[in-house]
Amino acid sequence: MRLPILVIVFLAFTGWSFTVVASHGLFGFLTLAAREPWAMQMLIDLGISLFIAWMWLKHDAKAQGITAWPYMLGTALGGSPVVLLYLIHRELKKRGTQSLRTTSA
Repeated sequence: MRLPILVIVFLAFTGWSFTVVASHGLFGFLTLAAREPWAMQMLIDLGISLFIAWMWLKHDAKAQGITAWPYMLGTALGGSPVVLLYLIHRELKKRGTQSLRTTSA
């Protein structure tokens, strides 16, 4: 059940994000953050949250046998959609491992 939810959230949020970037530019958030204290607060909060996600992802990817650096680089450039993409990869890998266990048992 987790995988379909992750895919739906990833597709919806990434699509919406591309629409916003297309209409306001790649760095449109910086002009808003410079003008509005709440926007700056949210930008800093997002940075802190993504850094925490980055540290978790690095540790979790190692435990799952997934290469972390593409997702870490992607998160720095693309934000939370890349974390969602990692979670999708993680779920697909888990499903593959479980089906290998079932067929070999």
